[in-house]
Amino acid sequence: KYALAIGGADPHRHSLSTMTMLKDNHIWACGGNITRAVHTAKAAGGFSVKIEVECQSEAEAAEAVKAGADVVMLDNFAQGEELQDVVRRLKGRFDGRGDEGRREFLIEVSGGLDEGNLRGYAVEGVDVLSTSSIHQGVKHVDFSLKVVH
Repeated sequence: KYALAIGGADPHRHSLSTMTMLKDNHIWACGGNITRAVHTAKAAGGFSVKIEVECQSEAEAAEAVKAGADVVMLDNFAQGEELQDVVRRLKGRFDGRGDEGRREFLIEVSGGLDEGNLRGYAVEGVDVLSTSSIHQGVKHVDFSLKVVH
């Protein structure tokens, strides 16, 4: 994480205590109920811990926002116009002009992003582009020290 920060990337979390990320297993542990998972995480983490929910659909993202998630991660969504439409609808739905009220949240896009396709995911309204390709699958440099005998 230190190397990523020095290289100009923003590590997703500095430790498990800096943000609660609810993935599919956590949601299934709450009976598949995103709202219950978010409320449980907020009760456990307190007011100062942000909650992020990994979402597989626009409906899941909307439920997470209504439940109070700080970040919705749109995971493995198609890039380009389809993604732009989902982001536009989510941001518009919670902008304070409709029945849903105003909700502050970030939209993160993740899943399959890499150096070659990043532009297709960088659509208006997306706050965070997340990729593991900058640290997974990268060849390491062997700095081992061998004792000559």
